[in-house]
Amino acid sequence: IQGPIFANVVLADELNRTTPRTQSAMLESMQERQVTVDGETHLLAKPFMVIATQVHAGGEGTYPLTDVQLDRFLLRVSSRYSTKEEEKMILGRIDENDAPQIKPHTDTTEILQMQALAQAVHISEAVLDYIVALVDFLRADTDTLLGPSSRGSIGLLKCARVAALLDGRDYVIPDDVHAVVRPVLAHRVRVTPEAEIDDLTSDVVLDRALDQVSVPKPGL
Repeated sequence: IQGPIFANVVLADELNRTTPRTQSAMLESMQERQVTVDGETHLLAKPFMVIATQVHAGGEGTYPLTDVQLDRFLLRVSSRYSTKEEEKMILGRIDENDAPQIKPHTDTTEILQMQALAQAVHISEAVLDYIVALVDFLRADTDTLLGPSSRGSIGLLKCARVAALLDGRDYVIPDDVHAVVRPVLAHRVRVTPEAEIDDLTSDVVLDRALDQVSVPKPGL
């Protein structure tokens, strides 16, 4: 019986409130795009994307995601409290939740076509070397306990291509890499206990890498 994982977009709300067994069960679908039950493999439809939220770690009933699980997520963004204006807008539109007007804006065919467009965006050897240098710097930093895996490098490449495409270009520039560094790598960098004592975070290490790694010059 196909469960909710058999969908194009899967929303896992408050993922770190699920048990480690449930979290681990998602790994195969996120990495291999398939589900294996009783030795039989079932392929998931394309495109396939998992969006997950998590509550503040350390609270009662939470189970922190492992580094392996976090590495499966391409991007991480942090939410914040709403501004007063945003809060008022939420309250003013709360009744719409009872009768939402949902209209499709795209379909799977169009999404697959957009993915193909992103894959066609050119990335030069110089920018590739820049991505490798950034990741290598983060791995070697003395305040880094765990640096980005190869998935981090791949994530930078893929997201930089999309950033270029959204900016109307068919080639990647260093600014595209800069635009996606934090959402792609912040959750893939873990600082040492000594760095944590000094209030150093992964964002600090990322800033250091962006400041110290040489940026390719135009035309290279």
